[in-house]
Amino acid sequence: MGVNTYTHESTTSISPSRLFKALVLHFDNLVPQVVPHEVKNIETIEGDGGAGSIKQMNFVEGGPIKYLKHKIHVIDDKNLETKYSLIEGDVLGDKLESINYDIKFEASGDGGCVCKTTTEYHTKGDHVITEEEDNVGKDKAINLFKAVEAHLLANPSVYA
Repeated sequence: MGVNTYTHESTTSISPSRLFKALVLHFDNLVPQVVPHEVKNIETIEGDGGAGSIKQMNFVEGGPIKYLKHKIHVIDDKNLETKYSLIEGDVLGDKLESINYDIKFEASGDGGCVCKTTTEYHTKGDHVITEEEDNVGKDKAINLFKAVEAHLLANPSVYA
């Protein structure tokens, strides 16, 4: 098994605490509302939703992905950081054991936020995740980020 690590930063005019609330604390309810054409629902399979919990994101029928199962490791609302792993789902295929994510929400000089993501791919055998393969997942995450950002900009009192 190997580990390949990639980092990415996204910026927004939304404050770090508000973005953290939307993308971490209220993710389960918000995402199916913001992208109902993609995500059917998100359910807690095990735990209370906090660290140690397992959550399953179910996608609408007919799409390329049926579901993703995540294990939550850290939800740190003081330091605006979350850590979780993708432990099951179609995207892992026969090349990946799991994918670990570490996401930090940091203030930018203009009152907005820099969202810093570190992604660790734990591969099966000697497979190496290329930058192109990472970009596929990163692009999906950016699209979701932009959809949540647009929702927050259109609804300035939500999670304020």
